[in-house]
Amino acid sequence: MAERAVPGRERWLARASLAAAAGAFAVPVVFAGLRTFGLLAVGLAGLAVTAVAVWWILTRRGVLRWLAAVLALAAPAWIVLEYTRAHLAWVVAVSGGLWLVAAGAGRAALMRREDAAAAAREGSAAPMAEHPPPGIRHPFLIMNPRSGGGKVERFALRDKAAALGAEVLLLEGPEHIDVAETARKAAAQGADLLGVAGGDGTQALVADVAADLGLPFLVIPAGTRNHFALDLGLDRDDPAAALDALRDGVELHVDLGRAAGRPFVNNVSFGAYAEVVQSPAYRDGKTRTTLELLPDMLVGREGAVLTARAGPHTYDAPQALLVSNNPYGTGDIAGLGRRARLDGGELGCVGVNVSNAAQAAGLLRGRRSTGTTRTTAADVVVDADRDVIPVGVDGEALQLRVPVRCEIRPLALRVLVPRHRPGVRRARPPLDWRQLGRLTYRGAP
Repeated sequence: MAERAVPGRERWLARASLAAAAGAFAVPVVFAGLRTFGLLAVGLAGLAVTAVAVWWILTRRGVLRWLAAVLALAAPAWIVLEYTRAHLAWVVAVSGGLWLVAAGAGRAALMRREDAAAAAREGSAAPMAEHPPPGIRHPFLIMNPRSGGGKVERFALRDKAAALGAEVLLLEGPEHIDVAETARKAAAQGADLLGVAGGDGTQALVADVAADLGLPFLVIPAGTRNHFALDLGLDRDDPAAALDALRDGVELHVDLGRAAGRPFVNNVSFGAYAEVVQSPAYRDGKTRTTLELLPDMLVGREGAVLTARAGPHTYDAPQALLVSNNPYGTGDIAGLGRRARLDGGELGCVGVNVSNAAQAAGLLRGRRSTGTTRTTAADVVVDADRDVIPVGVDGEALQLRVPVRCEIRPLALRVLVPRHRPGVRRARPPLDWRQLGRLTYRGAP
């Protein structure tokens, strides 16, 4: 097959990236000479000490944890001090700046290559296909005024929705309200759109009803994190902007997950994190509770021993397992970032095994981390050495009987979103120096 010619801008971005990377190497060699090896040794030693200290913070308690915290702060400070005493701090700063330029230009070149390849295959580089909006006459929205620290009241979501013709139900009372049943009753009474202002867990319950009834669904990011809204491109800092979909919207067809029959829009967690969120103290003190429980989770003294099958792949005793509605990108620790697509028809599965400081530090390498194993599958089955295990479904703490089967419902959900969404962006591709070399000298494969 003939190679595609590389456009000029793409080629020059790749060349700029490689040139900046070469400069990042050359600056210490030219201006520090043999002291470059000393710079490298100090940096590596400091990073190693910091990694060990962070591991001790996560796996120790009491005085040892406090001493490790002091060490984690002291090691980077020592690196800076040594570089300053050697009058080489500016060399490190310039070299670091060049690395940032190299990474930025390289990712830009690779993204342009991916966009061009997508356009050649599909005629469009858009992350997800947009469809004409349906005619909405009777939208019904459920709002949780306690979610996200009171975003419903702070952003006047009820009044703004009512002004757009929506019927709004506030979850105000102390009694429990079955939001799924409430949504079904609203649909039976003529609602032609269902929506939620709240967190991912509540979003998933009502989204499942909308998917079953074939109704469009409106996401209003009024929760704490709202990862689903983030990946739809919605502005989580301005939940009211999601209501613009009622007057100028487009429809996206996205996948919906199920875990043991329970819907999820974001992810299902097993192992360490799922154990932590089960604690009654977690909601009131997340950081404190996590630090208290993590030592036993990470060194294997507590928690269920898991096994999982994701398609042909088997996970044996992972400390943590995350199953997501479509795979995550590579932007965050352990390779968990944004999802560029929610319509791929597959689950993402990430298993984490961390038994020492080196593996913990390796999580920063994302997709290339030796402590993580990633795959995709249409279904994932999780088993354990006990009958019931803790599971986090879109952040909600549950106890489920094993085996827990997770599956994907391709394009089951019609989501109405604003036509203009500031959060829409492509996931960053991994920085591949070999690909950049091909772009620079001969062409893209």
